[in-house]
Amino acid sequence: WDFADPALSEQRLRKAARGDGVTPEDRAELETQIARALGLQSRFDEADRLLQQIVFDSPRVATRVLLEQGRVRNSSGHPLDAVAYFTNARAAANRAGLVFLEVDALHMLAIADEAHAARWTQEALAALEQTGDDRTKRWAVALHNNLGWNLHDAGRFDDALAQFSLAQGAAIRFATQDQQFSARWAVARCLRSLGRAEEALEIQRELSRERPDDADVREELAILVTPHID
Repeated sequence: WDFADPALSEQRLRKAARGDGVTPEDRAELETQIARALGLQSRFDEADRLLQQIVFDSPRVATRVLLEQGRVRNSSGHPLDAVAYFTNARAAANRAGLVFLEVDALHMLAIADEAHAARWTQEALAALEQTGDDRTKRWAVALHNNLGWNLHDAGRFDDALAQFSLAQGAAIRFATQDQQFSARWAVARCLRSLGRAEEALEIQRELSRERPDDADVREELAILVTPHID
């Protein structure tokens, strides 16, 4: 998967699905990801048709079909319709003990059902307590980050900073260098909103030394070093 290039991802996934030795279940699961790649290219009708054609008696495949049907609806501007699919995906994953997919469904519920984002996030974090798998625990980064931005957009900057800090802690433990970088950036951005410009500037300068060409960092630095006239 390369989420920055869904067209390339589609090609790779189609090639993998045609590969020798691929089991019918794995092929069906790969087809759900092809549908996801189509959705990320705004080819929603194609994605939905493909998902409707996938028939395989497997909890894992059934859950992924529901998840991707929900994502298609959410991405095409129908979040309320998506909620039912994500709710069913969560239930299917829970019954089958598929914690990674259950958390994915809850994470999508928090996005599609923004009014109840805190509830869905807490349920997802509770589900993470059931696993010792680091890949699954990595979900904590996105969960805390997304809730942080919801709180930030609502003007609740102190609460947002708490979530961004938790996202950063999870990123250090479980995530990639890119996710750690993004988590630090979010902390600095929230510090600026709290009026703690010097702390924000220190972090952004650290990030700039690591990635001088990062556009988001450069934008924040421009804001932070520009004199403000009251």
